[in-house]
Amino acid sequence: MNSAVVILVAGAIYLTMYFTYGKGLQNKVVRADPNRPTPAHKLYDGFDYVPAHPLVLYGHHFASIAGAGPIVGPAVAMAWGWLPGLIWVWFGNVFIGAVHDYLALMSSVRYDGKSVQWIAGKLMSRRTGIAFEFYILFALLLVLAAFMSVIAGIFKGTPEAATASILFLISAVIVGWLMYKTSLHFAVATLVGLFLVALSVWLGFKYPITTTYHNWLLFLFVYIIIAASIPVWILLQPRDYLNAYILWFGLILGGLAFIFIGGKGTFTAPAYTTWSANVVGGKPSPFWPTIPLVIACGSLSGFHSIVGSGTSSKQLDNEIHGLLVGYGGMFTEGFLSTIVIASISVYGLQVFQSLNIPVNVDNWGAQYAIQVVKHGLKVGIFAKSYAYGLQDAFGVPFKTGAVFASLWVSAFALTTLDTATRLGRFAWQEVAGMIMDTSSGIGKIIANKWLASVVLAALGVWLAWGNQWLILWPAFSGMNQMLASIALMTGALWVAKIQRPAGAWKWAVLIPALFLWITVTLALLWFLVVVVPGISEAGERYAVGFITLVGVLLNFLLAWDFWIAWKRPEEEYAAAAA
Repeated sequence: MNSAVVILVAGAIYLTMYFTYGKGLQNKVVRADPNRPTPAHKLYDGFDYVPAHPLVLYGHHFASIAGAGPIVGPAVAMAWGWLPGLIWVWFGNVFIGAVHDYLALMSSVRYDGKSVQWIAGKLMSRRTGIAFEFYILFALLLVLAAFMSVIAGIFKGTPEAATASILFLISAVIVGWLMYKTSLHFAVATLVGLFLVALSVWLGFKYPITTTYHNWLLFLFVYIIIAASIPVWILLQPRDYLNAYILWFGLILGGLAFIFIGGKGTFTAPAYTTWSANVVGGKPSPFWPTIPLVIACGSLSGFHSIVGSGTSSKQLDNEIHGLLVGYGGMFTEGFLSTIVIASISVYGLQVFQSLNIPVNVDNWGAQYAIQVVKHGLKVGIFAKSYAYGLQDAFGVPFKTGAVFASLWVSAFALTTLDTATRLGRFAWQEVAGMIMDTSSGIGKIIANKWLASVVLAALGVWLAWGNQWLILWPAFSGMNQMLASIALMTGALWVAKIQRPAGAWKWAVLIPALFLWITVTLALLWFLVVVVPGISEAGERYAVGFITLVGVLLNFLLAWDFWIAWKRPEEEYAAAAA
């Protein structure tokens, strides 16, 4: 197989499905109305409810949902070979991920920017909303831990990316001030921002910051507390908007590189290794059902529903923009994962040989994932493969390409990290409100946004401290994919009982939701029985096992509530209509 064929086929699939299936969802299911006021206008507060330019919101949304997920997951899933992972990415994008993301965003827009768990409670029962809220809180803890571990590893291994990332955050604050607090034209502020991004990268090469994995965890602890607690216009919106340009540049450059390298783009990695490659926890892992424990965001992701209904729905300026933001954002992420798979398929063996790592075609299924984690190549295997592609296609120096790819990943991972903390803070405050009166006294203290951010950040650092990545990532990924199935069930209920589209559209949502629920439930049960007992560190074993077990139990409760709600006649849902 050649990389050019894979890239072009992916582009054709995404463009075709966007303008056919996506437009069908917009016009026949959601029935988006450009004249209906969105929550950003109806409930404007200058803090969370702020209308954004569609490109700014697309940048924020994509950067928030992507993080390191569409890179790390497909990179590790290469242990099964390039073909199984590629099929899961494309299948998941088209039939599950993009549908899930778009419906989560638009159902929230119709309910004044309320969260997907609030909507589940309204459409099913109050118990459902409470159980869903707790599930999301636990899932977000694993998101924080997993992404802290990834970012700290990138910063330790590529100090140039660490410096550039920190300076990039400062640049974003400057651009936010220019966009929202001055009369400077949007285009001029954008140009200033792009100049500052380029300057950040250049200074990163000149002044790399070198320190330990644990020191970077402590830095991230302080950073996410601040980033998650300040108004969105100061950092979140402008940083994510500028991130989008890094994304587009990287995607276009990488896509063209792996088209134009010609004969050098022949895949050297195996198309298929074995059904049970050594992946999750370093143990033999059957591709089905364990694939969702490895590939999370690149194919589909429940975290996207929290972003779409937690921050993006509060910033959507016009309902018509929802297709670009929600549906298009997921397809863009899938294209990124396609480039990851193509780059490692071409250059992965060359990377291993250059580092004297004992991985070859014959032992790929047994050793690939284990060696990638052992040598800190969770991101590096892609960054180095991508750099070789740029070098062969355009003559870009290998070091430059590798640092750019590392910055690319870390910039989006930082976005996911502080967005997850902000969303976790929302969930914490909502849970606190369910348990006690938060208007005064101890309840008000517990629900304080700063305290909530500190507690969540501290727990995330604690889980990431031991750097047990082959355990932490599957736990996060499984809880994340389970969240996607529950959110998609909520979307199916909203479509069937509230929107009531003609034809078979409701089945196009329900069937993928049920397939995903069965797959991830089996995968997490396998994880609890096979992997968790073998975790060496007792504290992490009990913490990860407890969170996963609670998630599975809540998952069964939520599925039961969905079944009860699905059987109710449509007439009973009149009061639940937005």
